[in-house]
Amino acid sequence: MKRIEFIKTCGFACMGGALFTSLLEGCSSTKMIPGKLTNTGLTIPASAFALKDGKYRNYVVVQNDQLRNPICLYRFQEDQYSAVLMRCTHQGAELQVFGDRLQCPAHGSEFSNRGVVQNGPADTNLRTFPVTIQNNQINISLK
Repeated sequence: MKRIEFIKTCGFACMGGALFTSLLEGCSSTKMIPGKLTNTGLTIPASAFALKDGKYRNYVVVQNDQLRNPICLYRFQEDQYSAVLMRCTHQGAELQVFGDRLQCPAHGSEFSNRGVVQNGPADTNLRTFPVTIQNNQINISLK
């Protein structure tokens, strides 16, 4: 291999590696929030959705050690949210979030951001929870 070909090949490999790294960083944008367990449910600060420049995340994943599965909390508007249990209704696998849909890694079932089945084998919607906002706190009722 000539020197110029070697330099070109190495340059393309370095650029490809940098691009791949930046793509992986984009995949890690899911925000995990520890939810505070209260006697009525989970509470997180509304600021958990805030980004720079007045923009907001579309969703956060709320976790608590006392819950078997996390809850995905979607934000549609300042006062409109959807909370869904990240547990597949087919065989109970923990779901993964891909933007405005949740997907089961075990058998491929897909659900909307409101917990409605989009593709099987699951045939039952996800469990959802009522969401209220009070004093800049988002409350997810677990009852």
